[in-house]
Amino acid sequence: MLEQETLFELLRNTTFENFPSNLKLVDFVKQVDIDGKSAVVLIQLPFPCEGIVESLSSELMAVIEKSWPEYQFQIKIRQNLVAYETKAGVAPISKVKNIIAVASGKGGVGKSTTSVNLALALQKEGAKVGILDADIYGPSVPIMLGIPDAKPESKDKKTIEPLEAHSLKAMSIGFLVDEKQAMVWRGPMASSALQQIVRDTQWQDLDYLIIDLPPGTGDIQLTMAQKIPVTAAVIVTTPQDLALADAKKAIAMFEKVKIPVMGVIENMSTHICSECGHQEPIFGDGGGQNLAEEYKIDLLGQLPLTMSIRKNLDDGMPSVALDPEGTIAQTYRLIARKLAANLTVLGKDFSKGSQAIDIATWKPKSE
Repeated sequence: MLEQETLFELLRNTTFENFPSNLKLVDFVKQVDIDGKSAVVLIQLPFPCEGIVESLSSELMAVIEKSWPEYQFQIKIRQNLVAYETKAGVAPISKVKNIIAVASGKGGVGKSTTSVNLALALQKEGAKVGILDADIYGPSVPIMLGIPDAKPESKDKKTIEPLEAHSLKAMSIGFLVDEKQAMVWRGPMASSALQQIVRDTQWQDLDYLIIDLPPGTGDIQLTMAQKIPVTAAVIVTTPQDLALADAKKAIAMFEKVKIPVMGVIENMSTHICSECGHQEPIFGDGGGQNLAEEYKIDLLGQLPLTMSIRKNLDDGMPSVALDPEGTIAQTYRLIARKLAANLTVLGKDFSKGSQAIDIATWKPKSE
């Protein structure tokens, strides 16, 4: 006989292949309705998950049907993306639930590439996402999104409307100045401009705002940490010792300002030859994993050094947008799910609201 507690016990002891390893599916079963020999299982997940809905549902159905073959099951999966707590005393950004800072400590490690593709990956997984290019001196997001000449509008002459590319909401100093203009601003002016861009942009009900930070640990980074309600940070590095040394400085900075680091992303893990496909770790091996272990944070994923990633961005078509089911995009989407799942260790901020959305309903194959 099927009973709710028996079902819960089964799920506690079952590992699902594509479900985040730090979470237990049973913790997100919101309701089990049993009526005779029929049962409806309602699952509500706190992270964007469209990429695993089909496999997760099939896997779950197989597990419970094996234990109770005489029952007819229906699985309903909802997605409920909530806001998480940020530092006290920092005013929230209107209509933005969570702000994720992407940092590196060092230039040239593919941080902007990661920011753009991570934002797109979260979107492909079912979230509403925006991206802010916080590099005042060398903005690159406009080019990567394929809209280098776009200019934002202001409906009220006080605030600005974000631009849109690949369904992402986007803002950058690069949209506001001539691309050939050099931003010869001192630190305080650049920091003030960043705050104004963040707070004067009319973001539109975003689950996540990805902020692409410039390299280093200077004024811009400190302003972001102290004046903007950042939920968490992600560190981008390569396996090279020089990059890892600067990545450690970035982690130390976030620890000092009490912003949790949710994980490490390793770029250029291996070089893939465009002619023969041979892979070689030309920048070293295991650096990202060692860094994650040293600071007790997750290695969210590893990306290869391959021409297609660079070329796609130069053409304004990031890999996740161009080929969302391809190998590179799937890696970014896995990283996005891991990152969003890791946020669940933080306290929830219910003041920003949330809405559960039905994303899938699964019935027995016989129906």
